Amino acid sequence: MKIGFDSEKYINLQYEQIMQRINMFSGKLYMEFGGKIFDDLHASRVLPGFDANIKIKLLKKLRHDSEIIIVISAVSIEKNKIRADFNLTYGEEVLRLIDTLRHEGLTVSAVVITMFNGQNSARLFGNKLERRNETVYYHSFTKGYPNDVNTIVSEDGYGANPFIKTTKKLVVVTAPGPNSGKLGTCLSQLYHEYKNRHKAGYAKYETFPIWNLPLKHPVNVAYESATADLEDINMVDTFHFNTYKEIAINYNRDISSFPVLKNILAKITEGQSPYHSPTDMGVNMAKSGIVDDEVCQEASKQEIIRRYYRALCDFKKGTQDIKVANRIEILMQELEIDTSIRKVVGYAKQKKIETGSPSFALELKTGEIVTGRTKTLIGGATACILNCLKTLANIEDGYDLIPRCILEPMLDLNKNILGKRFEVLSVKDILTALSVSATTNNKAKKALEQLSKLKNTEAHSTYILSPADEETIKSLGINLTSEPVFTNNNLFEE
Repeated sequence: MKIGFDSEKYINLQYEQIMQRINMFSGKLYMEFGGKIFDDLHASRVLPGFDANIKIKLLKKLRHDSEIIIVISAVSIEKNKIRADFNLTYGEEVLRLIDTLRHEGLTVSAVVITMFNGQNSARLFGNKLERRNETVYYHSFTKGYPNDVNTIVSEDGYGANPFIKTTKKLVVVTAPGPNSGKLGTCLSQLYHEYKNRHKAGYAKYETFPIWNLPLKHPVNVAYESATADLEDINMVDTFHFNTYKEIAINYNRDISSFPVLKNILAKITEGQSPYHSPTDMGVNMAKSGIVDDEVCQEASKQEIIRRYYRALCDFKKGTQDIKVANRIEILMQELEIDTSIRKVVGYAKQKKIETGSPSFALELKTGEIVTGRTKTLIGGATACILNCLKTLANIEDGYDLIPRCILEPMLDLNKNILGKRFEVLSVKDILTALSVSATTNNKAKKALEQLSKLKNTEAHSTYILSPADEETIKSLGINLTSEPVFTNNNLFEE
């Protein structure tokens, strides 16, 4: 994989900037962490070389000076909102966040349930955490928000929220996804700090959009495609330009809300806002980490195509409006790209034409593209993955890694004993069978040893995979796209 981003350089620069910002506010800073705090797969795809867990590594450098507050909206809990890339609810993602952060030696001091209005599901989630000895706070909707600044910055507004006790210089406020209430939590804390005569500051850490890249740079356009469902639009930060005569890129929500936010900060601090633009609030050295702009541009274009296919499939599944795909298509037109730039798409479609069966294509890191089609016992994705393993292990194409006498009883178990409606074995079933076969078959063992080489490869399917197969393929680190086509008429997907 060609490298376009230097993660080590970026961590060091970001660390320096955060320390400067802490010192700017007398040694107490509430920092809103946008995006994914770990497993930032979007960033690692559009900036090849970007460590998906770079924020964790940065926090480990700051561990002695920092603690973490995790924020989740009661509305998200009530709606059972899903983090799509891992198919976890926001509630489950909070639990995963806590476990992972603590495993890395970081301090998680509290969970805040925001926008709380007595929702039973949110209360149950809070109870679950408290019974595991977690500290939980409940914040309600802020009275007067967003326009009545006098009410917002009063005992009836931010003052109505309980103060979260913190002890470190840097308080990182993060969440499982957008619209969780990170900003409100930071500002509520600032209100209480100043009420208690303690100086503190606010800053924001988001990787995208990258403020000092051009508006229509593919990296920034890829961010727009990733947030098409939120209707985020990248824009020139006019506040920044008017103050500094410098073009900076931000997004519509931050720009439109800045005047109110500036007034809130000024009223909380009983002085002037420390910031003249929404870009000022950010701490983002991402551009400095780009070492090959051409590589990052090409990777970003590929990501936009992936997002387009995901939006089409989500529409087909009934989980998304078609306007999301339409919006991404407009972004593609602006960059003058289409799905043909994704090589695996053409190979998968051609395989389907040739065989008349649902098909799958995967591009290995060598550049070689391997295909597979649905057969009697296995689906197109499974067939392709087995073909890839044989290719990587230099095993002849016609060799059966797993004997049919093993596969048939497995399918029979699923259908006739477990009552599943599977017509073919899942990818996970086949990989399990392969691992068993590897105990007595050297070729199967050699093939199994190639699995890790599928990470960060590109694949395309001519059909929508089952949720189980999609999850397994994501676990293998394969970047998957699919045509918005179902292979059967079953309404319930197992």
